[in-house]
Amino acid sequence: MASTSSAAPMNPEYPETAFRTDLFRGCRALVVGGTSGIGHGIAAAFARHGAEVCATGATEAEVAAAREGASSRLAFRLLDVRDSAAVAALVDGFPELDLLVNCAGIIRRNDEHDPAVFAAVIDINLTGMMRACAAARPALARRRGCIINIASLLTFTGGALIPAYAASKGGVGQLTKSLALAYAADGIRVNALAPGYIVTPLTDALRADPARHAAILARTALNRWGTKAEVADAALFLASPAARYVTGTILPVDGGYLAS
Repeated sequence: MASTSSAAPMNPEYPETAFRTDLFRGCRALVVGGTSGIGHGIAAAFARHGAEVCATGATEAEVAAAREGASSRLAFRLLDVRDSAAVAALVDGFPELDLLVNCAGIIRRNDEHDPAVFAAVIDINLTGMMRACAAARPALARRRGCIINIASLLTFTGGALIPAYAASKGGVGQLTKSLALAYAADGIRVNALAPGYIVTPLTDALRADPARHAAILARTALNRWGTKAEVADAALFLASPAARYVTGTILPVDGGYLAS
C-alpha cells in the first residue's frame, strides 16, 4: 500500500492516491449486487486495483447497463440471490476465490409493515447474503480469502418506515460476527461496512427533500454526503493485507453520523 504525501489533498474525488493500483493483482473477487450504487463502486475499485471481478445484478437491464464502458477486468452476470441453486451454480464457477462482497439489497419504504413485503426484503437482504456466504465458503477457504458484507447505519438504529430493511441490516451485523467466528478455522475473515448517507440513486429522494437533507448534514460531523469511492476505499482496506488481523468488525463509513 502506497503512502499518501502529507501535502496531498484529502479530497474524496481522488481515492486512487490511497492504494497501489496493483494491490489486488491476481485476486479473484465476486461482488453480489455490483451493478449499481455502492456495489458497483466497490466492484470497479477492485478492478482498478488489479483484481479480476465478477459482479452480479438482479435484472438483465441492470447487467447490460453496467457492462457499458466497463473495465476488461470487470465481468457482469445475472443472479437472483433468492435462488439457492443459481447462487451455487455461479459460485461453482470459481474453484478458488479471494474475496466475496455482499451488496445485494432492496428497500420498500412505507410498505414494509406488510408481513409479505417484510419477508421479501429479509429474503434478499439477509437470507440472500447467507446463501452467497455458504456457497462461497469452500472456494474462499482454498485461498484463505475474505468476505465483506454491506451493513448500514440501520444496523445500529431503527427505521419507522423501513422495519424490514432495518431488521435485515441488524441481522447483517450479527451474521457478520457469527460467520467470522465460524469461518475463522478456514482462514476466512468476515467483516462488514456500514455506509452512512452516500450519494447514490437510492438516496436521491432524501437529497431532494430540503428538510431531510438539512437534518442529515446537521448530524453528520463532516457536514457532507459521502461518495461511493469512500466506501470502496474502506472495502479495499478490509480486503488488503493491512487488515489481516481484522475480523468480525462492522466499520461505519459515515462521516461521523453515529458519533453525533
